[in-house]
Amino acid sequence: MCANGRCELGFRTVIVKSRCKLESRLNSLIIRGEQEKHIFLGEIETLIVQSTAVSLTAALLCELTKRNIKVIFCDEKCEPSSELLPYYGEGSTSKRYKMQAAWTSVAKAAVWQSIIRRKILAQRDVLAAQGFAAQAEMLTGYVGEVQPDDVTNREGHAAKVYFNCILGEGNSRQSGGFLNACLNYGYAVVLSACNREIVAAGYCTQLGIHHINEFNEFNFGCDLMEPLRPVVDSHALSLETGDPEFKRKMADILNTELCSRGKRTTLDVAIRTYVRSAIAALNEGDSGRILFPGDEYTEEDYEL
Repeated sequence: MCANGRCELGFRTVIVKSRCKLESRLNSLIIRGEQEKHIFLGEIETLIVQSTAVSLTAALLCELTKRNIKVIFCDEKCEPSSELLPYYGEGSTSKRYKMQAAWTSVAKAAVWQSIIRRKILAQRDVLAAQGFAAQAEMLTGYVGEVQPDDVTNREGHAAKVYFNCILGEGNSRQSGGFLNACLNYGYAVVLSACNREIVAAGYCTQLGIHHINEFNEFNFGCDLMEPLRPVVDSHALSLETGDPEFKRKMADILNTELCSRGKRTTLDVAIRTYVRSAIAALNEGDSGRILFPGDEYTEEDYEL
């Protein structure tokens, strides 16, 4: 078992990776293993159960849900496989579900256009930082070509250029390897953060604006996490290949410090603002009001 993160309330990521029993008592998470450890629940932002040898009490799960603490469960390979989410995030959930179902195709297309433009801009910055100047310039050209709902699939074209650079020619996201393992773990953590904020705002994770897979419980979360993927990519690329602590380090990605519109914050706090601004944009049909994490781009950047 290990715990890492900040000392401020709500900013600890706790990773449990050895046989033990988890329960709650006196507002604390009790970890009963070879030694007994106590962690105040108010300090925990995310709990990752990395071992299938861990047992949990129903009382603890209820308490974690009440406190809106992200809980991620891993499979026998220690890969994230599921998460815990409450049914209801706030009192007017049914009203918000109706609003979500009524989002217009025009509003959804405009928001998806903004999301993909922001994603490609962020991918461009990752390539530039990695020394791929020509490819970064190519992605700059794609940004101005993104249409509503990305009907010409600039996202796909950019992804091909992007992953050929960071993964190497001939490799793909399905190829396996250390970097892909880092990306998979980091993406799961960020998706969980988006899902938590969607539910906390009273909306449904299943009803996406672009992802519409009937078997995907997190279509809307998958939509909103797209501009955040390059943050995970950059974090993964900073690790030494084969780093045995990569899962702990990728789990800590939500504590990444960034500057958003002149204010210093963390990725997790910025995600909260971003998700709620994206929902407001969909409700009001105004994609210009989305507040992307770490976004220092101007309208001119989106019109390249």
